[in-house]
Parts: sequence; C-alpha cells; structure tokens
Amino acid sequence: MKSMIGIIMGSKSDFDIMREATTILDELQIPYETKVVSAHRTPQYMFNYAQEAYSR
Repeated sequence: MKSMIGIIMGSKSDFDIMREATTILDELQIPYETKVVSAHRTPQYMFNYAQEAYSR
C-alpha cells in the first residue's frame, strides 16, 4: 500500500520526538514513510520530495 503520510525530519536526532507519531500511525494502520531531509542544507531535495509526494 502507498504511504499516505510523509514524516519529514531535519536530522536523525529528531526521530526521538517523531517516534510517537509513528506509533500512533502504526496503531491506526495508516501507511507512512519517514525521511531525513534538511530544508536548510538540501532545499532542492526537499522541494523535489514535496513536488513528488502525491505520486508516491
């Protein structure tokens, strides 16, 4: 099944905070994907990710 939600973090260390979100999504059986993307260091990659999100 395609991911319905994208969880974007600026660094791996942010996952400790976002873990609760993934736990809830797992409980609700909502597919998601997690990505570490720095909008400050790699803005074009973040832009491309957002542009292509619907097709994923």
